[in-house]
Amino acid sequence: MSINAAYHPCMELRQLRYLIAIDEDGNLGRAAERLFVSQPALSYALRNLEGELGVRLFDRHSGGVTATAAGRDVVAAARRAVRQADLVAAVADRHRHGAAGVLRLGFEATGAGELTARARAEFARRHPAVRVRPKRFDWGGEADALREGRIDVAFVWLPADLTGLRAEVVHTEPRVVGLPVGHRLAGREGVALADVGDEPLLWTERAPRAWVDWWAVNPRPDGREPRWGPTNDNVEEMLEQVADGVAICFAPASMARYYTRPDLVWAPLVDAEPLRVALAWPDGADGPLVRGFADVVRDLTAG
Repeated sequence: MSINAAYHPCMELRQLRYLIAIDEDGNLGRAAERLFVSQPALSYALRNLEGELGVRLFDRHSGGVTATAAGRDVVAAARRAVRQADLVAAVADRHRHGAAGVLRLGFEATGAGELTARARAEFARRHPAVRVRPKRFDWGGEADALREGRIDVAFVWLPADLTGLRAEVVHTEPRVVGLPVGHRLAGREGVALADVGDEPLLWTERAPRAWVDWWAVNPRPDGREPRWGPTNDNVEEMLEQVADGVAICFAPASMARYYTRPDLVWAPLVDAEPLRVALAWPDGADGPLVRGFADVVRDLTAG
């Protein structure tokens, strides 16, 4: 039987966030650092919470902590409760700043390329009293932000978990490979996956594994796994490492236009599936501003 942490009378939202961080990090020290509290204080809070609930939530071991069966259920319920609390705060925030006058637009890196800027400009022309508040996310975070109520509509890079969302594919673009200046492939007009099979490839632990594998083209056409390079948390870190010659990266073609640097070059990746970008919003939350923005995007892509 699952344990619903959301309805315990003594439960505080702060405690739920503590549990989620401990579960994600698997280590009280790292979780405490992320939460900006001391490790003893976090350990004390966890012991108190386990006492309140009457169950052990985490097994302690030399490497850190691992959720028990009860802990996994409690953490899952905590995530649901925190998402709902964030949604409540987002609704209040919209009213505080004038719901009719703000549209929160999420995107990742270059979003939907030039379509992003064109859609914002046309929406502003049609709705001059509405302010579009852009919010950038890294490595697949825009879909979760929609479900959690932190944004109203987003250009979502696929593949992505679209559970609870309505989505329409509105943009596609080829992929490119980022290389340091002076790389043996830097002068090529096109690069194939076989050409970079032995090159270390940058990736991230911040995104779902299916998302990482799609971007890395894993497995490759010959059945091999990519040679994994260092990880990164955002676009800027990725490009710094490419420029330093540490590894290469795969990216959408718009990144070659928006992220130009003298110390790296971009080449078309000729045999990789193109990126698809969807316009998405929470199912059942298509208010007049979201509908208006969707209409703008549909009109711009109709031709």
